[in-house]
Amino acid sequence: MDLLKRDAGTILKEYALITLGVLVYVTTWCVFLMPQNFVGGGVSGISAIIHYATKGAVGVGTAYFIINLILLIIGLKVLGKAFSGKTIYAILLASAAFEVIPGLIPHEFIEEFVLSNGKMLCALIGGSLIGTSIGLTFAQGGSTGGTDIIALIVNKKRNVSPGKVIMIVDFIILFSALFVPSYNSDGEALSASARFATVVYGFIIVTVDGYATDFFLSGARRSIQVMIFSRKYKEIADAIVYDFKRGTTLLHAQGWYTKEEKEVLLVITRRRDITMLLRYIKALDPDAFVYITNVSNVFGEGFDHFKEKGRKLSEWEKQQISGQEKDPS
Repeated sequence: MDLLKRDAGTILKEYALITLGVLVYVTTWCVFLMPQNFVGGGVSGISAIIHYATKGAVGVGTAYFIINLILLIIGLKVLGKAFSGKTIYAILLASAAFEVIPGLIPHEFIEEFVLSNGKMLCALIGGSLIGTSIGLTFAQGGSTGGTDIIALIVNKKRNVSPGKVIMIVDFIILFSALFVPSYNSDGEALSASARFATVVYGFIIVTVDGYATDFFLSGARRSIQVMIFSRKYKEIADAIVYDFKRGTTLLHAQGWYTKEEKEVLLVITRRRDITMLLRYIKALDPDAFVYITNVSNVFGEGFDHFKEKGRKLSEWEKQQISGQEKDPS
């Protein structure tokens, strides 16, 4: 029995949401950032720097694909084949979209909706939409490539949020933009002061981007507690452990009214997994009684790790603990 692998609808939904995330990501770059000569961060930022430096001779989509291909090969062994499949799809889609979408946006729309509203507003809107699109893609187990791959590698090894990793890498990329010549769409070279202003706006973009990513993912990363009352608790427990790949605890209980002995399953999982978990339960026992509660600060394997070592005790605290040990009463 493996209900998860047979659920084609879930797979289609994941790829549909990844598609939406990638298209929002690329459209945001093409509408709000590139017309303002913003550099931003990540592989898109590097690709934009190359595009501006070559006066448009090297397309953003081409540079984006080549750089991502290199990073994808590096991250393949760490992130696994399932992740790579979704990431390859996202990279190919984004590379094509970077070449197609700019030609679909009327110049008059850019003039009226973007350029006339100023750089600051474009930076804020652009950063928010990019962060949301990255978070949407992350939540489905995929990535828009580039520094997202680096972020997920670090997140897998250390308890550091993806948004913070992306922010640090993006800051390094932004500083490099100060030393690379840049040309606008008319072929005019940007002055040093203009490049400096562009980098400042870039810092605003990646800061908003990082916080938007974490804000979007915070809901998916929240944990919940599920209590399952069912006569088919053995089948459900096996499905949770072997198919759903989660842990569960068997609790012995007694109904006070009936005085009947019962077995209760306790599951702690991420909020994003609840829909699939309920599908398992319903498939095995439609009459099961289930209730769900929110929990916070879940530490341990599969969840968060303790971020810092314990605080060093003061001498007064040591004396208090020592006194309690000597006098248990």
